[in-house]
Amino acid sequence: MSGFEQLLDTISGYVWGVPLLAVLFGTHLFLTFRLGFIQKHTFSAIRMSLTRTREGEGEITHFGALVTALAATIGTGNIVGVATAVAAGGPGAVLWMWLTGVFGMATKYSEALLSVKYRVVGEDGSVAGGPMYVLEKAMNMKWLAVLFAAFTVIASFGIGNMVQANSIAAMVETNFNIAPWITGALLTVFTGVVIIGGIRSIAKVCEYLVPLMALFYVTGCIVLLVLRSETLPETLQLIVSSAFNGQAALGGFAGAGVREAMRYGIARGLFSNESGLGSAPIVAAAAQTSHPVRQALISATGTFWDTVVLCAVTGIVVVNSGMWQEGLKGAELTNAAFREVPHVGNVVLTFGLLTFVFSTILGWSYYGEKAMEYLFGKQLVVPYRWAWVAAVMVGSVVSLQVVWTFADIANALMALPNLVSLLVLSPVVAAETKAYFERHRKS
Repeated sequence: MSGFEQLLDTISGYVWGVPLLAVLFGTHLFLTFRLGFIQKHTFSAIRMSLTRTREGEGEITHFGALVTALAATIGTGNIVGVATAVAAGGPGAVLWMWLTGVFGMATKYSEALLSVKYRVVGEDGSVAGGPMYVLEKAMNMKWLAVLFAAFTVIASFGIGNMVQANSIAAMVETNFNIAPWITGALLTVFTGVVIIGGIRSIAKVCEYLVPLMALFYVTGCIVLLVLRSETLPETLQLIVSSAFNGQAALGGFAGAGVREAMRYGIARGLFSNESGLGSAPIVAAAAQTSHPVRQALISATGTFWDTVVLCAVTGIVVVNSGMWQEGLKGAELTNAAFREVPHVGNVVLTFGLLTFVFSTILGWSYYGEKAMEYLFGKQLVVPYRWAWVAAVMVGSVVSLQVVWTFADIANALMALPNLVSLLVLSPVVAAETKAYFERHRKS
């Protein structure tokens, strides 16, 4: 089994290696310039996202679709993953992560636009959409659509479920000496209560949970920064300078520092906001919207909140603590950084991880469900939901490294079919965008 684990680790390292990261970031840049820097509409899109009125066909509001997508993307990666990037790439990784979020908004916009444009509305009013429908309807590539859906189902149980449950169960055991099965049982019950009701139930919970958890976490991070404000100017200067001059976590010559900062910052940013992976457009397609561009603009703000805001403040807290110089990694570095401020830091970290994990489990349940529905029809939806709830408990109490690594590979492979559709159909995205804004300028 150890040999098989090593093989999977090697494959995972390859698929998440430089080629995929380069293609993802390159797509971000290409679409940013192809669409005339669509990010300039961010604050208008934020105002638009706060409306909850029904505008057209769909199952949930603009806001419900946005917060459900945010629920899935905001997870342990926003806290532990950021610390991992800083530990491996130095303070400069924070800036590269931030830039990835800024440019990634164009990709999130594009994939949401296509998913709404090519979505399917059933006779009962239910909506199905996402890259699999784009690949089938717009490009006549059913086989690639099936691959995307299969990768999504596999990734959902690992990255979106068991990995999340295990991380919070382990943290609660470490900090509060509560057995993993107790945490798992509570998490399983809450998950079951929410997801059995489907997307409307998930969106309703996320509309309250996501803003609350994000506001609490950001406020907590700001408090931590204020309490250590004397070192903040130096920290910000270090983040910017080391992104281009090189400052590896444990030293090293400048060139290596720059490369590592870019590599880990971009990788963490891409993994955190999921722009280009094709997951968030699945729920964007369920929004009640009058035009694909409107929902696409709102979906793009998800990357703004996830990476440009949340990952950035986490990175600044970690660097400002100075603990990144102690050789700590991942969760160890996160715990050390937040515990620099007694009581306050521990509360912020615990509440942040707990709510982020729960929200990710809710959001990814919908992604996996719609992919399963695409592959096998609606008859397996209810069994899928029960299997999802059971997987939460399994993930809380069992270390399944092979399953996690396999799901990590599937998560990366989701991006490949999605990127094909984004690049090939970029003229469609550009045309829809141009027509929408020209019409609004004339009105």
